[in-house]
Amino acid sequence: MARVGAHDVTTHGLSQRRDLVRAEVLKAGYVRVEDLAQTHQVSLMTMHRDLDQLQIEGWITKIRGAATANPTALRDAGVTERSMSMSAEKAAIVREAGRLLGRGQTIFLDDSTTAIGLVPLLSVHAPVTFATNFVPAMALVSPSDGVEVKLLGGTYDPRLQSCSGLQTVDAINNLQADLLFMSTTGITESRCVHRSEATLMVRRALLARSLRKVLLVDHAKFGRPAPHVLCGVEAFDTIITDDRASEEDLQGLRERCTDVRVAATEP
Repeated sequence: MARVGAHDVTTHGLSQRRDLVRAEVLKAGYVRVEDLAQTHQVSLMTMHRDLDQLQIEGWITKIRGAATANPTALRDAGVTERSMSMSAEKAAIVREAGRLLGRGQTIFLDDSTTAIGLVPLLSVHAPVTFATNFVPAMALVSPSDGVEVKLLGGTYDPRLQSCSGLQTVDAINNLQADLLFMSTTGITESRCVHRSEATLMVRRALLARSLRKVLLVDHAKFGRPAPHVLCGVEAFDTIITDDRASEEDLQGLRERCTDVRVAATEP
């Protein structure tokens, strides 16, 4: 049972604990309130107050007895911090997604820190071509890999390390992909939503120019709000999530997509 510790009653301890809680949620992406209370040796009520304050500050979102990292906070934190979020779940999703790769394919990867995990797997299926607007993906390919890389250039955002805009869309429209691997900020009411309006133009072009569309989404994305709707989940041929997704969320996917795959986080 969670118990009250010394940090409950000191201002310094309160500030320090909230900083630790914030860092833990941003790194993990999803943490149960009860686990946080036990880790920091405080009552559930105290932890809820901490999380309420972090939610007011825009760092986290409270859902279903847990805390998830606010997509805006992760986005503003940059690529390194986003890569750390939900690392075990992302690795599991990438392993499952890798089963779809084949020799000679042309592949679109979006600028997500989930899809980039597929890049090291591409050389096994060489020759392959992959195109992306995510600059860090370029560094993961060596000249001897037998992988042709196409950078979908445009207006570069150094914080997100990706390109967007009309030039990016034009580059996409000049290609045809066998496979698209894409993630999303959140899923609400069975729709993929995003924080940035600018990314919608690029993602819609990627969807339009791909024969098979694969959505990569960890369990913490379900219920995450964002203002801009990209599409319904039915726009994807395959959806891959991890084994911490709830039955309710999985059922919602299966009602709209015939190929929903659940990746085991412990292979």
